Amino acid sequence: MADENTTGQGNQPEATLAAETTPQDVTQPGQNQGAPRGGRGGRGRGGNDRGGRDGGRGRGRRDDRRGQDDGEELIEKLVHINRVSKTVKGGKRFGFAALVVVGDGKGRVGFGHGKAREVPEAISKATAAAKKKMMRVPLREGRTLHHDGRGTFGAGRVYVRSAPSGTGIIAGGPMRAVFESLGVADVVTKSVGTSNPYNMIRATFEALGDQSSPKAVAQRRGKKIADLLGRGGSQTAEADAAAITE
Repeated sequence: MADENTTGQGNQPEATLAAETTPQDVTQPGQNQGAPRGGRGGRGRGGNDRGGRDGGRGRGRRDDRRGQDDGEELIEKLVHINRVSKTVKGGKRFGFAALVVVGDGKGRVGFGHGKAREVPEAISKATAAAKKKMMRVPLREGRTLHHDGRGTFGAGRVYVRSAPSGTGIIAGGPMRAVFESLGVADVVTKSVGTSNPYNMIRATFEALGDQSSPKAVAQRRGKKIADLLGRGGSQTAEADAAAITE
């Protein structure tokens, strides 16, 4: 009897210990296995977040560089971007070339191009070069050109003509970017010979460089503006002269 009681008492603690230890043994491996998964998942998510943040900062830097105007409001137009390569010892190095037009919308415009290994840096270089080479073009009534013009560069030929109010910018491709940045509201243009944006831009700037206002012509010839515009009558000429002087 004593042995049976002792055996019964001994079985109860073993069952109790087995019942107590079994849940712990089951839950502990689950916890140990869950920890690495959580760590790997956390690292994966962190990597994706870091990549997303880097991508966002890259886009933000590009926008900020294009938004900086050194205290002056400028209109920046990306005309063309091209992939270029340079053959070096051991292979080729690829980069990008950007063509940018910059203007203030009030009669000043310039263009520039830049090359770099990355697109944002190429655009930044082109924008800086365009700001250094800005030129002033006289505008009639602040909306159109004073007279017709023609510009050539290489195989490109460009024709520009003044237009009445309400005509709009009749131009396409790179030429439209130039006139929008310049601040011209009414103009008629025609490009003949080539569609190369570099040649079209240079030909357009040559045509704009030949523009002159009646005020400048009158000063150069030593006459009054009304004398130069006297074909339509004295009153009309005086009114036009007053408008140009203002």
